[in-house]
Amino acid sequence: MISTPRRRLGRFTVSAIGLGAMPLSMGGNAKPSHDQAIATVHAALDAGVTLLDTADIYAPSWDAMGHNERIVAEALASWSGQSGSVVVATKGGITRRSAATDFGRDGSVEYLRQAALASRERLGVETIDLYYWHRPDRHRRYAESVEALATLKDEGIIAEIGISNANVEELSLALEILGDGGLAAVQNEFSPKFNHTSYQELRWCAEHGVAFLPWSPLGGTSGGATAVGERFPVIGDVARARGVSPQRVTLAWELSLGDHVIPIPGASRPTSIADSAGALTLELSADDLERISAAVLSR
Repeated sequence: MISTPRRRLGRFTVSAIGLGAMPLSMGGNAKPSHDQAIATVHAALDAGVTLLDTADIYAPSWDAMGHNERIVAEALASWSGQSGSVVVATKGGITRRSAATDFGRDGSVEYLRQAALASRERLGVETIDLYYWHRPDRHRRYAESVEALATLKDEGIIAEIGISNANVEELSLALEILGDGGLAAVQNEFSPKFNHTSYQELRWCAEHGVAFLPWSPLGGTSGGATAVGERFPVIGDVARARGVSPQRVTLAWELSLGDHVIPIPGASRPTSIADSAGALTLELSADDLERISAAVLSR
């Protein structure tokens, strides 16, 4: 494993870029073969990535819940390196109970507990490193679900608590319930294409000592990531001047937004995550960073 810059994630220290494993099981691109999926995780680990992000619902169909978690677990078990420093994050709270009711929400105490226990078994661990409440359940009190996560942590089922797809008001409530240091991470959509609300959430996390993990940091798997240099010419210009990909420039810019920012680009090919990991050592000039921020940030 290559030594790479590290950032704090609750009690853990991880690489400043993680692997978003969702495209190995679902998404806008064609699902890779099983062997390619395993090879992609191995490529991330070989490049020094020590954070793997998965979720119970990442699966090719409603009746294959846990597909992605099983891939991550198998890849870790079969990797030739030392996996003791690798942190695995997963999520619960979105349901896939039938084709007709795909992607529902359940933030109940009972469901989150059952989901966490199932994820723990699929990952083959005693304690899940980081567990996110995936999306709010608008039919329940927000506090109820946050309190459920606190109970899971107290019981040793999860080590750290994360919240995903939450606004500043919801994050403030979660922190009030969990107390200082109780909320390890926030995972929200953030990219040059999408930051009109999440830039506020990124800054909230900086003020409260919480890691901020952008999902779809390049703009998504349905063409947004591949076209980031065309959609935002300044990113393309900087990439050409540096002789690197626009995707690598984008991730390096996001890393510059704060030491608490840990992008998790998705990948379904080994070459993609290897290129993304190159952002860990890419140094952009102050002028480059200012130009990109001026062009893409919604302030």
